[in-house]
Amino acid sequence: MKNLSFYFCTFLAIILVLSACSTNTSKHKQSLPTSPNVVFFLVDDLGWTDVACYGSEIYKTPNIDKLATEGMLFTQSYAAHPLCIGSRFSIMTGKYPARAVRSKKFGLMSPDETTLAETFKEGGYQTFFAGKWHLGNEGNYPENQGFDINIGGHHMGAPASYFYPYGEEDNIRKVPGLQKEGKQGDYLTDVLTDKTIEFIKQNKDKPFLAYLSHYAVHTPLESKPSKREDAQKIIDTHTFEQPSYSKVKNADEKLRQDNATYAGMISSIDESLSRIMTTLEELGLSENTIIVFTSDNGGDGTKMNKRGKSTSNAPLKAGKCWLYEGGIRVPHIVKWPNNIPRGVVSDAKVIGSDHYPTLLELVGLSKKPKQHIDAVSYAAILKGEARPKRKAMFWHFPAGVKLTRACGTDGGTVIQEGDYKLIDWYNTNTFELYNLQEDLGEQYDISKEMPQKAQELLGKTQAWRKEVNAKN
Repeated sequence: MKNLSFYFCTFLAIILVLSACSTNTSKHKQSLPTSPNVVFFLVDDLGWTDVACYGSEIYKTPNIDKLATEGMLFTQSYAAHPLCIGSRFSIMTGKYPARAVRSKKFGLMSPDETTLAETFKEGGYQTFFAGKWHLGNEGNYPENQGFDINIGGHHMGAPASYFYPYGEEDNIRKVPGLQKEGKQGDYLTDVLTDKTIEFIKQNKDKPFLAYLSHYAVHTPLESKPSKREDAQKIIDTHTFEQPSYSKVKNADEKLRQDNATYAGMISSIDESLSRIMTTLEELGLSENTIIVFTSDNGGDGTKMNKRGKSTSNAPLKAGKCWLYEGGIRVPHIVKWPNNIPRGVVSDAKVIGSDHYPTLLELVGLSKKPKQHIDAVSYAAILKGEARPKRKAMFWHFPAGVKLTRACGTDGGTVIQEGDYKLIDWYNTNTFELYNLQEDLGEQYDISKEMPQKAQELLGKTQAWRKEVNAKN
């Protein structure tokens, strides 16, 4: 009996151990992370040097700076166009804006495009959009292009005011998500952040794509009074060594970051990012969420008159609307704990279309090479692996666009290959060549010193324009 008892106890112990292992395995399976979430944080008209970690001595951005220390900061990242519509088209489609099918009914982006949001939705993601859309008229809003929820996205490029009710002539409140809501004093940047946080909380147990596309820091320049006052104190105690303005062709270029209202708007953007990051941490989602922070084009600082300028992009040349570096080079930071090295500064070249295949690769969704045809995934760079081969990058700005005249620029096509950048001002039959490694500010046109290189790049530019059927 004693032996039987011993064997029975041993058998029971084995059963208990196996049961415990099974339970632990079950718990382990339940605790395994789901597909990573994505927060795409897009700022409108934020210049390359409008952030402290990119060199600003005036604009205080502690939370954006914190994001950079926790992720990877890119020094040579570009918008695909010097204006918002083309740039946003590229992010959503993975294509150069020059390929866009123009339609009076649907604006720049055709409904036939398979957007980034549609691909995420097909992959089982909850998809959310808040803020500026500006890619088509009614019938081609975010909810028609793959987003389950649309807060404030419509055909207009800016609110009439950032304070509720956002301007009576503006129809922003007619968009689902902002109807019959708000009170005096509500600030649009805060409201869009509130809505994004609400979505994240409601979908914390599901994989999600939250695309927060702020209207700020686009005009009209309106800041919360307290933030404007704080910024003014910094500006008043700062010694500016450079003059207020210089000339780029016939336009005036702002050389000082001395607009307190604009600085206050940037502070609200920085606060918005902080609130999103805090929410992710409180919900235990931080480690399983990819955050992409970037802008849609350079800062608004180069126009035909001295009024209405927001910022300076120095040491870059010119700004929004322009094909010089100030119009297209943008801040870009990506964070994903335990997957992307912390505090890394990368000089890899990235352009707006590249976000599409990169995010698909990072979250494990199949790429759509027939859609994002002009893009190169930079996922390997984020993971610290070998860089993918980067072909030449192109930009095209048709001469007939109204804003080219307001900004003082002209229609042109750009090729950047290696260290060299050529701007083909095709409607005036002139071109400029720069070595960006040696001349970041594009002060020295070397086309006459290197005629063979200039002709080589000019030929590639003309061939590309023909290939994509770019409009003049």
